[in-house]
Amino acid sequence: MFIDEAQIEVRAGDGGDGAVHFRREKFVPRGGPDGGNGGDGGDVILVADPGLHTLLDFEYESVFSAESGASGAGRNRDGKNGADCLVPVPPGTVIYDEASGQQVADLVVPGDRLIAARGGKGGRGNAAFATATHRTPRFAEQGLPGESRRLRLELRLIADVGVIGFPNAGKSTLISRLSAAQPKIADYPFTTLQPQLGVVEVEKGRQFVIADMPGLIKGAHTGRGLGDRFLRHIRRTRLLLHMLDVAAVDQRDPLEDYEHLNAELAAYDEQVAALPQVVALNKIDLPDSEVFLPICQQYFAERQMPAYPISAVTGAGLAQLVQALVEKLEELGPRPTDQREPRTYQMPEAEKRPLQIFRAAEGVFLVRGSEVERLIQLTDLGSEDALLHMHRQLQEMGVIQALSRAGAQPGDTVFIGDVELEYQL
Repeated sequence: MFIDEAQIEVRAGDGGDGAVHFRREKFVPRGGPDGGNGGDGGDVILVADPGLHTLLDFEYESVFSAESGASGAGRNRDGKNGADCLVPVPPGTVIYDEASGQQVADLVVPGDRLIAARGGKGGRGNAAFATATHRTPRFAEQGLPGESRRLRLELRLIADVGVIGFPNAGKSTLISRLSAAQPKIADYPFTTLQPQLGVVEVEKGRQFVIADMPGLIKGAHTGRGLGDRFLRHIRRTRLLLHMLDVAAVDQRDPLEDYEHLNAELAAYDEQVAALPQVVALNKIDLPDSEVFLPICQQYFAERQMPAYPISAVTGAGLAQLVQALVEKLEELGPRPTDQREPRTYQMPEAEKRPLQIFRAAEGVFLVRGSEVERLIQLTDLGSEDALLHMHRQLQEMGVIQALSRAGAQPGDTVFIGDVELEYQL
């Protein structure tokens, strides 16, 4: 089954807590603090895997979590970092942040990576807080939580040749003749309900990828038929093979089909409409082709466009068509992405919010800001020593002074993030 859209949730690992520990050994008086740091949480990383061609796996698994970091321990032993969670996706996967709708990565080259959720930083152990004036700190930092978000994945197939044409033009039959692909073929519209990929072996060491783009009809770019789901796949192709039914099996004029479909491409995306095209005049094995074939040949000759009479059923003319496609691809040269090394993409950093203080009610104040909320996350609220350290940090950051200027009095309630505290000078 071909699936080209999916939604997933990614959860990075939390950082491990720092340790509160003191060195206790025989004959070592006043050993001092030796609590180690917590390990960092693992990241969730999406990786372009050339062995995948669909997003089908995400129909069965949509939540991916990395390992949390381990807590620190005594004797200055740091906790183990959490293992990363690697999520393979097919090359050509475009990734959007579900919350903002922003495109964050386009994993085209095998090995391209997106760090989709960053692991939380491990907290520092009490050994990190020892100073000449405070030799026995009895607190440590808690680990920070890892990032969590929802992503939307959209696959755009990477093919050298995209085969377009109205339903029943013979696209699937052509794919089955030229490659090992085995698409469903029948004599009714929309037999092909999903793109079909095939590899055409020209000779040893020379091959190209061909893809059938199904369901394109007049009005496809507005959502008619199936074409609006698959038009995006055409963006990845280097060359379009436009197939026409010159036997007019469905009682349609092949030249009108040609003009209608090109108009659909232009309405969808001007860059897609500008892709080079080769035309295949299919079904020359049928007697009715004698009427439209010469008309079509004259039409394309006048426009100096290559048009090749073929029969996808009998194989007539296919060798010449394949040769023409190979020559055109060589003329176009490789994609720019074929020449570059894999990249690592990062999610955009969260915007840092400045310190803000609001008076919510009489005796109730709200404190907001990236740095002050991070301080709360690091603090073990169950430790009196940790709370004293936090209070000193709030004074250094100017939060206590700002609350005083806002009218806070000792005993008032202060909310920093979701944490309720009592205001003290």
